[in-house]
Amino acid sequence: MSANGYRDYFKVLQVERGADAETIKRSFRKLARQYHPDVNPGDNGAEAKFKEISEAYEVLSDPDKRRRYEQFGQYWGSAGGGGGSAGAGVDVDFGRYGNFDDFINDLLGRFGGPGGGGGSAAGFGGAPGGFGFGSGFPGGFPGPGGFAGPAGDRSQPLNLDAEATINLSLADAFRGCERTLAVNEERVQVRIPPGVKGGSRLRLKGKGNLQPGTGRRGDLYLTLQLQDHPIWTLEGDQLRADLPLSLDELSLGAEVRVATPDGEATVQVPPGMGVGRTLRLKGKGWPLKEGRGDLLLTLSLHLPREFSESELELLGQLRDVRSSDPRREWMAAARL
Repeated sequence: MSANGYRDYFKVLQVERGADAETIKRSFRKLARQYHPDVNPGDNGAEAKFKEISEAYEVLSDPDKRRRYEQFGQYWGSAGGGGGSAGAGVDVDFGRYGNFDDFINDLLGRFGGPGGGGGSAAGFGGAPGGFGFGSGFPGGFPGPGGFAGPAGDRSQPLNLDAEATINLSLADAFRGCERTLAVNEERVQVRIPPGVKGGSRLRLKGKGNLQPGTGRRGDLYLTLQLQDHPIWTLEGDQLRADLPLSLDELSLGAEVRVATPDGEATVQVPPGMGVGRTLRLKGKGWPLKEGRGDLLLTLSLHLPREFSESELELLGQLRDVRSSDPRREWMAAARL
């Protein structure tokens, strides 16, 4: 504090004057944890520092108080008809809280409205064991209906449930996996069972938003989305893929090696099968509650970018002896 009684609340919270609300909240949480009396028992200096940073956060977290503070400095408390006065301090009863997080969430709720939980999530895609929520959920997870009113307002019920969307590779969805999710500074293990489908929802009971000062906790609902795969497509209970075949395999039939989710297998392609026809491999598809679905392979013609001279010679002979016109029925049906 300066000689004239003015506190530079920005310096107290160790932030720049133009810091946004999230930066101010993050710095307050860090300093509050550092100077909390439970962490520094018997240290009167730490307790005084704690009350000072709490006072600074009370002012800077309130848009109207911050505006008057920045405009009128040490006289902000009496400017514009606002209540309170600079240097009034913060009355904190440390004994009523079971742990530090209960206290911080209550304090953030009183000063800054809902969202004191500040949930976050670890990275998913590239780092194994975490979920891909980007930059996390500043101010807590967004609930399906949001908060019904400011923290401390008991006139309207709070919707404490939260929702998040998780992207899974097709392999993880097929085999099942475990992931670690960081929610409100708590690490939660999530077991994703084999055979989940896009749009499926998992419920984590008691892992949603925290209501400051009460300990009430909502549920967290995870919506699963499956990433596209270059080969496989899931349609209902059936796993599908195109099976590329050569001209001779389609025409003459063949025994060919194919890929399945369990590894390689051998299938018999009957002669004369047309493009677009489907081979069904029973019980080789997607995991279901009872057994496995079917694997469907749709036949497609694969032509090389270049033919060898021998292949071109044989194709020329085929052209010379071909007995059917592939466009006869097409031409007849196309007439208007």
